[in-house]
Amino acid sequence: MFVNLNNLLINKNPCPLKAPNLELFDETLDINSTENYELSVQVSPDGFSFCLLDTIRNKFVLIRTFEPEENKYFNADKINELLSKDDFLTRRYKKVNVVLPSPKFTIVPAPLFDPGKRDEYFTFNHILEEGNIIITNKLSDPDAFLVFSISKPINDLINSFYPGVHPYHHIKPLLEHISHSRKSVNGNYIHINVEREFFNLIIFDHNTLKFCNTFNYRNISDILYFVLNAFKNLNIKQEETIYFSGLTEKYDDLSSNFSIYVRNIKFAEPSGNFTFSYVFNDTDLHRFLNLFSVANCE
Repeated sequence: MFVNLNNLLINKNPCPLKAPNLELFDETLDINSTENYELSVQVSPDGFSFCLLDTIRNKFVLIRTFEPEENKYFNADKINELLSKDDFLTRRYKKVNVVLPSPKFTIVPAPLFDPGKRDEYFTFNHILEEGNIIITNKLSDPDAFLVFSISKPINDLINSFYPGVHPYHHIKPLLEHISHSRKSVNGNYIHINVEREFFNLIIFDHNTLKFCNTFNYRNISDILYFVLNAFKNLNIKQEETIYFSGLTEKYDDLSSNFSIYVRNIKFAEPSGNFTFSYVFNDTDLHRFLNLFSVANCE
């Protein structure tokens, strides 16, 4: 099921703002020292979250997440309210990253990429929704360009609050994480990233990107069907390990059902030139893998 993000974002009756669904912060956090921090923000109709990396200690010291009420979405007005009223989001930072999850993207190998054909690459696979624009990210592994659409109201908000910041599609930090993690894996590296209404399946065979696709789903059976069908077509065996990130956790229905068909299930932990404050110790960090991993992006 595809959701018309533009309609959601311009709706004039947003769901009411509530307290953060999750808030963790280290006692060293100093709101007057944000010019020593790196801010990473993830924005979508499904949720809004941000974290702070203390660049002096290379340590994450804060995370806040907001979720809309059940069966509702964040529109541009609500996201504007979050950006303008949160005590940290209006400060100056050493660096700002913005992540935009979306099911609609296309990967084009760098040797074949022509900037003038950017719109053609996207519309070959997707319909460009009214009020959306197309932008690109450069990928390093694989050597390619990622072409995706973004809501113009959201893009305008990002430019007004953080001038000069070029947003990242969520696949970029996800591939950045996989690039480092798969080096210790001999053979296939399989990763499933679960969002609210879609999931990504990414498979590397040694140094080659073998499969990268997005599937919309309504229930767990849909996810199982799409993944197991891909495994069958790619001749992937039950002995393989699957790495999960996003909206899943140990012993939930999704991981429990997968354990029937796949022998090894792991949850991807963020990694890079950073550590986490002890306040994150009891948090499922894989749920925010893309938000934390964007600190690895150039």
